[in-house]
Amino acid sequence: MLTFIGLGLYDEHSITVEGQQALRSADDVFAEFYTSRLIGTSVEDLASYHDVSITVRDRAGVEQEPAPILDAAQRGDAVFVAAGDTMISTTHVDLRLRAHERDIETRVIHAPTAETAASSLTGLQNYRFGKATTLPFPWAHGGDGVPESVVDTIEDNRDRGLHTLVYLDIKAEAGEYMRAGTGAKLLSEHWDGTPLGVVVARAGSPDPFVGADRLETLAEFDFGEPLHLLVIPGDLHHIEADALRELAGAPAEVLSE
Repeated sequence: MLTFIGLGLYDEHSITVEGQQALRSADDVFAEFYTSRLIGTSVEDLASYHDVSITVRDRAGVEQEPAPILDAAQRGDAVFVAAGDTMISTTHVDLRLRAHERDIETRVIHAPTAETAASSLTGLQNYRFGKATTLPFPWAHGGDGVPESVVDTIEDNRDRGLHTLVYLDIKAEAGEYMRAGTGAKLLSEHWDGTPLGVVVARAGSPDPFVGADRLETLAEFDFGEPLHLLVIPGDLHHIEADALRELAGAPAEVLSE
């Protein structure tokens, strides 16, 4: 059996009760933290709290050399854990399909994700979000500024009145996490009269932050420790506008435009 378990958003306590039970009863535990990580804890503390031994795999060890994970699942109960939900923004469908090719039973135990948290914390309705996008560090995509694909995604969503969830680049292995101010500055350079942006910082932690203003204004602030993400709203329902004003401090004059 190979069980995929989402660890949630922040620390060793963010996992669901079902996930915790499966994790603690497993014969072998594997993890990846190259796409994201739990900012509120360490691998050592995670393992200690759940009284398990965790084998951390890098990207190659999951995508190109999955045999140790699959072998463990074939001989007993193995779990594979990752921050958030293992099958949403961090997808491991390929690993699951490889398990099925070897007739290994699989299951998924879900957990909160940045996507659901962004909707919950901002008050923006989840069914009014369009396609999400990821804003990379300029040096990471071999170009300058913002890739055209990112701008096109935001513009396409805005044309349809939909919100855009903008994931900010993470290079977890190098300890580099794009901050919301950096992301807002990069995006603000692509519009005259920069649009409204919403910052969500440290979702799932005891002190999450939500703030809304023009992108050029957000670019001037330090929103504290990661993880951060941005939302570029589309057309706002009046309840969404009220939520951004009351929950995120959006200026009335910006909301009225």
